[in-house]
Amino acid sequence: MTDSAQITAWLARWRGGDEQAGDRLFETVQVPLRRMAMRLLQRERANHTLEPNALVNELCIRLFGNQTVSYQDRAHFFAIAAQTMRRILVDYARAGAAEKRGGEQQRVSLSVVDGWMPVSRQEDILALDTALSKLAALDPRSARVVELRFFAGLQEDEVAMVLGVSAITVKRDWKAARAWLISHLST
Repeated sequence: MTDSAQITAWLARWRGGDEQAGDRLFETVQVPLRRMAMRLLQRERANHTLEPNALVNELCIRLFGNQTVSYQDRAHFFAIAAQTMRRILVDYARAGAAEKRGGEQQRVSLSVVDGWMPVSRQEDILALDTALSKLAALDPRSARVVELRFFAGLQEDEVAMVLGVSAITVKRDWKAARAWLISHLST
């Protein structure tokens, strides 16, 4: 059974109340979740206080503590993980800004996807969150494509499966979202 099929099976069994399936699922997804966290934090300044393990721990508390979410398959699980990781990073940045009363905000940069970064310099996670929220108001699907590509690290075909659209549509949305973000984050 493939990794994707195994994760999907464990999700279904866990949803049905099988605690052992939840444990196996947790063991299996920890490594990819850590890779996601490391990718998001790798370009951060050396003295950044949020570490990948802390980010994954908070993520797992939110993902595994919330059994009201009905994860459908591996792609859906990682899409929710990406969305949740984004929220954690935004909350962390806001808390740092509030703690310092307007001082330097916590910065979290995103890794390169397809050789592209949203901006040429490290971008503040709050500015990115604001831009993605504005994009979501104009084009929700394109904003989800960006979120799934950057935060979850999903490939175009996986994003297409999560969103229920064709890979061509994802490519088109990705191209449009990149152009939109470039114009809004560079100002």
